[in-house]
Amino acid sequence: MSFNRRPISIDGLRKLNEELDRLIRIERPAVIKEIEIALGHGDLSENAEFTYAKEKMSLIETRLRDLQDRISTSEVIDLTNRPTPDKAVFGACVTIEDLDTNEIKKYQLLGQDEADIANGIISVDSPVGKALIGKKVGDVVEVRTPNGIRECEIIDIK
Repeated sequence: MSFNRRPISIDGLRKLNEELDRLIRIERPAVIKEIEIALGHGDLSENAEFTYAKEKMSLIETRLRDLQDRISTSEVIDLTNRPTPDKAVFGACVTIEDLDTNEIKKYQLLGQDEADIANGIISVDSPVGKALIGKKVGDVVEVRTPNGIRECEIIDIK
């Protein structure tokens, strides 16, 4: 993986491309139409619809540039037909036990564009992700959290 590349799964890249397509084909044209309608109302200095539509267009254009950048710097990692890893790698599901609380947590390690902590998906670039990458079952890792350093043992990798 080169320096500025972002790891992403095929599914993660598909979702970014779907959002890009939706913004280009649906949302941007809708806002252009809103701007045209607002322009038809005359005096722009007191035209809230025009101001709102222009702000919306600015947000869409910013998101489009961000998505295009993310897509162009993505390095797709195919997770299909991979053997069960013997260590925590991109795409692996890692089960850990907090040694202080005995709480068990399961995380899938993916790219930052796919992170969804509510569904147990964390970025390989997150503090927990960085602590887990390259480690094996039985390894104890230190994870930096806002509440201090936690020690966790890796109990399973799939």
